[in-house]
Amino acid sequence: MSGHFESLPGGGAALALDDVEISIIRSLAVQLLELIGPGPAENGSEDPLAELFAEGPSEPPSDPVLHRLFPDAYGGPGGEPVSPDEAEEQRAYSAEFRRFTENDLRARKRDNALAMVRSLDAVSSEGEDGGVLKLSPQECEQWLGALNDLRLAIGSRLEVVEEEDTDHLTRLPDEDPRKPLMMAYLWLGALQETLIETLMP
Repeated sequence: MSGHFESLPGGGAALALDDVEISIIRSLAVQLLELIGPGPAENGSEDPLAELFAEGPSEPPSDPVLHRLFPDAYGGPGGEPVSPDEAEEQRAYSAEFRRFTENDLRARKRDNALAMVRSLDAVSSEGEDGGVLKLSPQECEQWLGALNDLRLAIGSRLEVVEEEDTDHLTRLPDEDPRKPLMMAYLWLGALQETLIETLMP
């Protein structure tokens, strides 16, 4: 897939998308929303003050994709080897940090994905053959967050830990079931890169 973001006068960015590209990104964003789950207002207290001080989970998610989106704050893959006591201490710190931050992080990721879906819906309503996506500076930031989360989710499914892990995946045969995911991963990465470039002074 082709296309890249371009700067708009006065700030923001624009991207030409056809209807297939809109459908693919929108579908991925909706799947991300389903993965993240509903907000506290949809299944919790109606008291906004209670929601503000609601504690989140202390245990990491069991789903590897969610664990990639909501990693432990202390320790983790690639870290220096530690003693059992230090590992236990890291788990305790991570649990405490997660308890007070994960709800906000989930809400921010949810808002970013929703902003992506809504802006794509606005473009698709303009015509049957796609159109030009125009993002404000704030929407650019939300898209950057959503693109990053989509790549983390897809990368987790593809077992990509480092960028070097994509080398062998780029040579997958067409019949490999991972091929469409890999193509989406690379495409979203290119979009993310050009969007970052538009925001640089």
